[in-house]
Amino acid sequence: MKISKKTDYALRVLFTLVQRRAQGPISMAELAHTNDVPKRFLEHIMLDMKKEGWVASTLGRNGGYVLAMPPEEITMGQVVRCFGGLLASPNGLSGSGDETATQSPTYPFRRVLREVRNMAAKYMDNATLARLCGTDPVKSDKTISPGVADGEGI
Repeated sequence: MKISKKTDYALRVLFTLVQRRAQGPISMAELAHTNDVPKRFLEHIMLDMKKEGWVASTLGRNGGYVLAMPPEEITMGQVVRCFGGLLASPNGLSGSGDETATQSPTYPFRRVLREVRNMAAKYMDNATLARLCGTDPVKSDKTISPGVADGEGI
């Protein structure tokens, strides 16, 4: 599964807002700098998040952005759908009718791919920002289990 840059940036910013919610509003410039997000791109993301009701903004010298909903009510699934469309959609399972191969509707493995997609979607729909903020980040050397890259399985 791959998430869009926009989704990645939105999640970064939301986690920053969750972790620093007791500190009050955070400026756009600080959010952009802290999360290594281009400020012009972040402006569009923040507008979308305001429309969703996830963030609120205040104007003025001490203004900025705050989380507008409890982090227990925002899920990773919601964010991924908002900014990236379908959750975990392998080729040929988008439902758009735009199949990648002429034989793809007859591929027997599509059932397994659909089940994997549905399990990933369910998992992300249950992953609230509050719960995720309480976990340790995955180190880059631990993102793929040993042997998986060599074809040994998961």
